[in-house]
Amino acid sequence: MAEAEAVPVDLTHGIPAESIADGSMLAGRVGENDVLLVRQAGQFFAVRAQCTHYRGPLADGILVGTTIRCPLHHACFDLATGDALRAPALDPLPCWRVERQGATVFVREPLPVPTARTRTVQPSSIVIVGGGGAGLAAADMLRREGYDGAIAMVSADADPPVDRPNLSKDYLAGEAQDDWIPLWPPDLYAERRIDLVLQTRADLVEPATRTVLLDDGSRRQFGALLIATGAEPIRLPIPGADTTDVLYLRTFEDSRTIIARAAMATHVLVVGASFIGLEVAAALRTRGLAVTVVAPESRPLSRVMGEELGGFVQALHEAHGVVFHLGQTVASISGRRVTLSGGTTVDADFVVVGAGVRPAVALAERSGLSTDRGIVVDEFLETRAPGVFAAGDVARWPDRRSGQSIRVEHWVVAQRQAQTAARNMLRRRERFDAVPFFWSQHYDVTIRYVGHAERWDRVQIDGSLEARDAAIRFLQGGIPIAVATIGRDRECLEAELAFESAQSKV
Repeated sequence: MAEAEAVPVDLTHGIPAESIADGSMLAGRVGENDVLLVRQAGQFFAVRAQCTHYRGPLADGILVGTTIRCPLHHACFDLATGDALRAPALDPLPCWRVERQGATVFVREPLPVPTARTRTVQPSSIVIVGGGGAGLAAADMLRREGYDGAIAMVSADADPPVDRPNLSKDYLAGEAQDDWIPLWPPDLYAERRIDLVLQTRADLVEPATRTVLLDDGSRRQFGALLIATGAEPIRLPIPGADTTDVLYLRTFEDSRTIIARAAMATHVLVVGASFIGLEVAAALRTRGLAVTVVAPESRPLSRVMGEELGGFVQALHEAHGVVFHLGQTVASISGRRVTLSGGTTVDADFVVVGAGVRPAVALAERSGLSTDRGIVVDEFLETRAPGVFAAGDVARWPDRRSGQSIRVEHWVVAQRQAQTAARNMLRRRERFDAVPFFWSQHYDVTIRYVGHAERWDRVQIDGSLEARDAAIRFLQGGIPIAVATIGRDRECLEAELAFESAQSKV
């Protein structure tokens, strides 16, 4: 006989206070809502049980002070107000009032949504150059921080800001629909008074006159400026690579183009065993296409993830039918025929290039801003031109933990940098010191990674990669500098917290 499904606790009926230990959570219901009752530092809080980003189960996350962190993509929320403190979540977490009567705790009515904070110091206007996740995160934070002036977002893309990580993951695989991809509904830009200028590039920044010259000949004045131009795909400098049969993936339109081509194809060749290249391979295999991957390295992702994890990822793709030609490059493309550097030829309906990206620094260079494989900024994300900031893939900043200047191409890092830059435009003077985090999805396996390891001298694996239950630590001089996990989401959060604690002592 089937076991009866447990009925969720109705938190409005009251719960014995002693049944919830300090630092723990109890899942229950309030009306039709899944709610977590949290006891932390002697206080009780009630919040929605799912993250506002991708509905990650917060009960599987961790409590840090009076905040809660999501296990999926490390969003962080204030337990008292529900405010989304860290990207990738931008929307607040619904909260309910908690009342204690003697030894019993009751969850009452919903609490109001957090209101914008009041700012007395405000730039005359703000221009954001770049229409990606960083640009939107900055605009969103400016309004949440109470900035009331004009905000213009200038984007070269044809589409409003989208959830870029999804373009090579669920959306490309056909498991996410079109209306999931935009970060905001169209009417929210008008409601928040964000002047979104699409299909327009910034040609020049004049810091002395606080002016941006656009490619349509118009000018925009600014009191503060954020450059969030991101990175651009590396183009193949080989014969035949400039045809319409060679595609790149960066924008929403790029992903739609690949999907349209996939509908009429049987075989695709992916150039590059980068995260993007392999995620494209996984997505197209999910659609039923035959996929061949060509890459110059001997092991996918080994430079970033090490030999062991790189080998696991390669074996995972091979188990799903992907064919690898490693240690080779593409020599030429002629119609359907792709010739490799070793002389092998591959017949493919089209080619997708995932050979990495370069920071989009042309605007900064033309404008006389300091660049060094990215736009050079200080710990507050401000360039050497006062009032001009940079964030995201294009920014190179001083990392306190490593003592080096670094640039990181991660979606969550870009958004969090933009949030910090937005607050600093309002003279918060907040150092950017978030621990880098990203995730990569390959079929039903998700790798989560915290920290930053450009080099290491030892890799320590706890658990089993084959069982998809492992934590991989990258150590330098015996000290962990990055951690990757598979099937251990909470452990990844705990590693992030440990890095933050170590960083605060630097």
